[in-house]
Amino acid sequence: MLLVLAVDLDNDLGRKTGLSTPVLGRENVEDAATRLATADPEDSDVNVLFQAIHTRDQLEREGEEVAVAAVTGVDGSDVKANRAVGEEIDTVLAALSTGENVRAVVITDGAQDESVLPVIRSRVPIDGLRRVVVRQAQDLESIYYTIKQVLGDKETRGTLLVPLGVLLLVYPLVLVANAFDVAGVSVLGLLSGLLGLYTLFRGLGLEDAVDDAAEEVRQLLYAGRVTLITYVVAIALVAIGGWQGYLAVTETASLARPGQAAVFIHHAVSWFAAAGVTSSLGQVTDEYLAGEFRWRYLNAPFYVLAISVVLHAVSGFFLPGEAAMAITDLALALTAGTLLGVLSTLTFAIAENRFPATAEAA
Repeated sequence: MLLVLAVDLDNDLGRKTGLSTPVLGRENVEDAATRLATADPEDSDVNVLFQAIHTRDQLEREGEEVAVAAVTGVDGSDVKANRAVGEEIDTVLAALSTGENVRAVVITDGAQDESVLPVIRSRVPIDGLRRVVVRQAQDLESIYYTIKQVLGDKETRGTLLVPLGVLLLVYPLVLVANAFDVAGVSVLGLLSGLLGLYTLFRGLGLEDAVDDAAEEVRQLLYAGRVTLITYVVAIALVAIGGWQGYLAVTETASLARPGQAAVFIHHAVSWFAAAGVTSSLGQVTDEYLAGEFRWRYLNAPFYVLAISVVLHAVSGFFLPGEAAMAITDLALALTAGTLLGVLSTLTFAIAENRFPATAEAA
């Protein structure tokens, strides 16, 4: 006897129609297929069920003794789904009132359902396998429908249409640029650069990071966080320091790279230190206002000052000519930076041990 077996590994049949499985017999399988088609006409398992009925009728016309059944797994775990299919096959085999050896013809709609074949083969020999491919999926109508569905998704639409729009704009923009005596290669390079940045932006998933940063800034504005102001001031100080360092380097263009680096650091580090102290004080203030202040948080501005003193002294030592710092001044600066860091650590550690109630009450 041949058993035509329709396999629905993720149990769309049971979930969408409420039918109990396995389903055995031509009329029952046809009724299950009709109910599934009514519940979800786009489900590919509808075609699997009707293909199983068609295969059963064809084999019967050829003189075979044949039965048809539909078995399902469970949605989620492949291991549980395979086990469930195996149990339902056992139920189907027990229900077949025949003493003949049963052989199976398996009907599926894809490779995922075919992962259960070893489970089926362990219970009944398999004479054939048929994967159902919907013929309409190759037609122009299906392609149009698929494109329409894809473009209806906001995220997919932005991912596909923006690069395509930039590419389509290349030629007309080059023509416009040539009309205004602007090199078309420049326009092409600009568009190529913009498209490359957009592709990297989407490929690296940076849109989520940008959305998170915007949300964080919005929350800071609504919460009245001091950190927002101090961060803006710190960015301005870093920009000024970088500019001051750049101007100093341009005045000593004849120096080698190490000398230029020393000049840049020496003239910019004080601005960078001011930015670090400002941002850390803003963070400490917010922690205090939120009731989460700890004495050790005050180490941050002192550490910034200590590091800036060391960098200022070391870079000053490597300055060219008479501007270079003397070795004794360098030693004093290094000692002062070290003592500043150590003393601040000890001071606030002692304060946290001696006045824990003050820190908690704050």
